Amino acid sequence: MKMSVIGCGYLGAVHAAAMAELGHEVVGVDVDAGKIAALSAGRAPFFEPGLPEILASALASGRLRFTTDIAEAGGARVHFIAVGTPQTKDSYAADLTYVDASVAALLPHLGDGDLVVGKSTVPVGTAARLADAITASGSGARLAWNPEFLREGFAVKDTLEPDRLVYGVADPADAEVLDEVYQRALGAGTPRIVTDFATAELVKVSANAFLATKISFINAMAEIAEATGADVTRLADAIGHDARIGRRFLNAGVGFGGGCLPKDIRAFTARAEELGRGESVAFLKEVDAINLRRRQRVADLAVDLLDGSVVGSKVAVLGATFKPHSDDVRDSPALDVAVRLKGLGADVVVTDPEGLDNARARHPQLLYAAIADEALRHADLAVLVTEWPQYTSLEPADVGAIMRGRRVIDGRNALDAASWRAAGFTYAGLGRG
Repeated sequence: MKMSVIGCGYLGAVHAAAMAELGHEVVGVDVDAGKIAALSAGRAPFFEPGLPEILASALASGRLRFTTDIAEAGGARVHFIAVGTPQTKDSYAADLTYVDASVAALLPHLGDGDLVVGKSTVPVGTAARLADAITASGSGARLAWNPEFLREGFAVKDTLEPDRLVYGVADPADAEVLDEVYQRALGAGTPRIVTDFATAELVKVSANAFLATKISFINAMAEIAEATGADVTRLADAIGHDARIGRRFLNAGVGFGGGCLPKDIRAFTARAEELGRGESVAFLKEVDAINLRRRQRVADLAVDLLDGSVVGSKVAVLGATFKPHSDDVRDSPALDVAVRLKGLGADVVVTDPEGLDNARARHPQLLYAAIADEALRHADLAVLVTEWPQYTSLEPADVGAIMRGRRVIDGRNALDAASWRAAGFTYAGLGRG
């Protein structure tokens, strides 16, 4: 099938390459000429495992191309909208500027029977408004909403082998078009839910709200554990055996970040308030507050371990990205902690396998090291904040041999506390007594 993908950022670039890999003829469109040039040359503008391989394969096949000219989307049967919806500068609401601009730019190039498919995460009610605009254009095109559920670090797999497909449609015939798009996934048994616009929009934000709530719940329990001497990791193991709860996303630590969960729960709260139902999701404000408190808790632990002051102490921060297997530093707990410690007077050195360029662009006031040993050498304190395998597998004795002081904060509860203590380290986890 011939299709276009409007917006070639993280979501759009992965989606365009994956659709071409599935055999579709795809044109990716973006206003950023530099990004288009990189993608056209087979260079992914961000780190995502598996993307360079399918990007190269799709380009070589001739099924994928990129352009800044939206007119080249004309003639496609399906048009995916995959632009960002950042938080507005003056509120928690989602900024729909890019979504609205993409649809407006696409309207003159739509033909009868075309299907515009929204993938961006938007406030409920957006799809109905856009559908009205498409109908009013007289093009004969229609709208569907098909939310994305990508996990950074696993986005290629999540696109090629999704765990579910959700279609928000006004006409059952549009579901048949999407079935053709996702024929391979459906043939492999991927569950398919066909529903209305509003439900499809709510699925994504509800899923993210639930995940954020589960993470903040266990972090709230970590706060109680710290006050009572309990071990939140053992608590999580115990309640995780309850099939109604499950163990996933019950890992207490420095909390969540990135470009989705924080933004999406805030936008959900803002939209609920616009609808006069702010009380229904008021708890999400506390979810957000708990999450931010854990970042401060790591900074407070650093002060405690350094005898009341971090001034002049070298602190090695292991991790810059918000999660491993990504170069995304948006709302990164790791960088937040690093900046807080720098503000308290510490000599902070941040290391990360993939995120240093992005981190340096956002926080040039910090020092950076390409490898962990360089950051750890002569450090008074090590702070693990992003659980990259390179850091969770560090040998305590080797680390102790190059540090000036044997102190470690495990911001993800990912280290073996007994091993680090046996190597002479003062070890501090989150919620571990």
